[in-house]
Amino acid sequence: MQDEEFWAAQFAAHRPRLRAVAYRMLGSFAEADDAVQEAWLRVSRASGDDVDNVGGWLTTIVSRQCLNMLRARASRREEPMPVHIPDPVVEFTTDDDPAEQAVLADSVSLALLVVLEALDPAERLAFVLHDMFAMPVDEIAPMVGRSSAAARQLASRARRRVQGATPSGQPDRRRQREIVDAWTAAARGGDLAGLVALLHPDAFLRVDTGGPDSRLVHGAEAIARQAKLHQVPGIEARFAVVNGGPGIVASLDGRTVAVLAFSVADGLIVELDILADRDRLAALDLAR
Repeated sequence: MQDEEFWAAQFAAHRPRLRAVAYRMLGSFAEADDAVQEAWLRVSRASGDDVDNVGGWLTTIVSRQCLNMLRARASRREEPMPVHIPDPVVEFTTDDDPAEQAVLADSVSLALLVVLEALDPAERLAFVLHDMFAMPVDEIAPMVGRSSAAARQLASRARRRVQGATPSGQPDRRRQREIVDAWTAAARGGDLAGLVALLHPDAFLRVDTGGPDSRLVHGAEAIARQAKLHQVPGIEARFAVVNGGPGIVASLDGRTVAVLAFSVADGLIVELDILADRDRLAALDLAR
């Protein structure tokens, strides 16, 4: 029988992947950590002697916990949720930073995570495990209580819903940086026309303040007016890589007030996601 020390070492080795699964399932660092911790409590109470694939076994445990949490979250919603933006992964890198490629290779865009938030819990689990972590549908099916064919349909249905959430093709990082810098300059200068020129006519803006003033705005001119309306003197805008894409960390008097994530396609901003929830921003500890 394997002892707790053995399973602690195994769990530690797989923890980064388990946290990545939980984050994509839940969109929250705190909830992802809770799911991973709960999984460890279950592992520490199980012998696991008959486990051939330790990684798969641990992933299954974490995934089941995430599914339970998603279902509990859905059952608590008596009214439609306001605009909600998942926790962002923020990295301060430079164009020549070799670490940037590793960050980009293991990222999932905020735009995609926002779409995943709208999926049924079983669909989200099937898509995340099958499309993001290459888990066979035969292993996913028991988690959602479906046949393998039904689990495959869940993943396929989710795939159709998220299609287009992330621009296809190899991104031009330098051009993305230029667009974000141009946005910052136009916003600071109150240049409405300059902001409109950077936006796709059918662009979307999501603002998550954590309160009733969270909002969804559609259309280039409406988004530009919002940006111009909320000019705040003294804001410092620092370029950052946010979930693998171009972004901005905005701060005032040393305190982070917003994280902006841009989705760019064909040289235009097609989506802008802004997290401005003070409590969640404070938990990210982005002050530098």
